[in-house]
Amino acid sequence: MRTSSKAFVAATFAALSFAAAAPALADETAPPSDITVTGAATIASQYRFRGVAQSDNKPVVQGTFTIAHKSGFYISTWGSSASAGNSPINIGGTEIDIYGGYTHGIGNTGFTIDGGLYGYIYPGATIGNYWEVYGSVAKTLGPVTAKVGANFAPAQKVFNYNFTSTHRSNLYVYGELGGAIPGTPLSIHSHLAHTGGGFDLPKPFFDYNVGITAKYKNLALDASVVGTNMHRSDFAQSGLCSGAGGGESLTAVDVCTNSFYRTTKPVGVVSLTASF
Repeated sequence: MRTSSKAFVAATFAALSFAAAAPALADETAPPSDITVTGAATIASQYRFRGVAQSDNKPVVQGTFTIAHKSGFYISTWGSSASAGNSPINIGGTEIDIYGGYTHGIGNTGFTIDGGLYGYIYPGATIGNYWEVYGSVAKTLGPVTAKVGANFAPAQKVFNYNFTSTHRSNLYVYGELGGAIPGTPLSIHSHLAHTGGGFDLPKPFFDYNVGITAKYKNLALDASVVGTNMHRSDFAQSGLCSGAGGGESLTAVDVCTNSFYRTTKPVGVVSLTASF
């Protein structure tokens, strides 16, 4: 069944308003449950995935919902409005992710492991649907947490339609460092990663983000700088725009190249999230 992006936007706005106005509905006198249900709704200036714009550099609404058991097993869904139409990155207007796995701390070491399966669903552009196996290890020391992880997408149909890479799988590896600033409602975060394989775009590339988050009750306001190391010349040489204008218009090729580069160049991203 095709998902309506307008319905998704309306539902997310409703969830954001509800979460901001009602921080809790559960009976605080009830005994703790083995199962925890959490969620969040977000409004963001744009959606960047691994450094690449997924909303044509336009604002989005997003939402997430997680059911977790005290044993460490969990299942989650996440969704976002997204780009469509004539955007260089056309994912059909809506993205819905479904993932599940296991996370647990390792004794008193401060280490936490996490791993599972992750599915990316694009109801308006099903040709792009794919799945990954993911895993990570995090270490907390005082207010600081460091994390390393990897996502591996094995051979599947989505790679049959990549014209810039002959690879039929993809490996994404990353490292993160962040933590709270003692005595303040602020925390900082950073992320550096590398994409190699079937999702190379014009080349294997790095993406990064660094930002600061301010929290108040169940609200979080974040400001980050997000980008990649891809340049305009990388897209010009990739062949992605070789057919623009039927090969007759240099201007059309330039416009296409600039459009792709605009999805990967560094930008500032601001978001407001309400958790419940």
